[in-house]
Amino acid sequence: MKKISPNSLKAKMRKIELFVFDVDGVLTDNTVYMGRNGAEYKRFCIADGMAVYIARRAGIPTAFISGRKSPATTARAKELRISDYYQYPGTKRKPFERLLKKYKLQPEQTAFMGDDIIDVVLMKMAGVSATVPHAPDYVKRYADVVTKKQAGFGAAREFVDMVLKAKGFDPLELTFK
Repeated sequence: MKKISPNSLKAKMRKIELFVFDVDGVLTDNTVYMGRNGAEYKRFCIADGMAVYIARRAGIPTAFISGRKSPATTARAKELRISDYYQYPGTKRKPFERLLKKYKLQPEQTAFMGDDIIDVVLMKMAGVSATVPHAPDYVKRYADVVTKKQAGFGAAREFVDMVLKAKGFDPLELTFK
């Protein structure tokens, strides 16, 4: 994990205006179930979905950037009303740069959460980067935050709550009323 003081991290978090998440290994438990007919199934955490909702209520959009195409990811993005989701092999830099342009942001205004080698480029670019406990050590060294919760079990929610609190939001005040 990067060496950064709690006050410096909090200052970086206050600048965040966009959340970007990898999918497999962050929003899922890094498992893909394949049916006999080739159908793919993934397990998503409801608490992570609530994180997307409360971030939206705070005025902060969420995007997904995945290194693989998946109907399950598309369905989850649509269910959460996320319009910015990118799924294709190759560098994640291009869709990230599209997001910066679309939202007129600088990289330091973004929070990115990934778990593997393909995510390091965005972890290095984002204002605040996070990863999960199962990430390899060579990925963790680029993270400002390593969550306590595991991937697919509320890690994204933990990260979103952390950023929102640093920005002065109370997640309870951002829920249904």
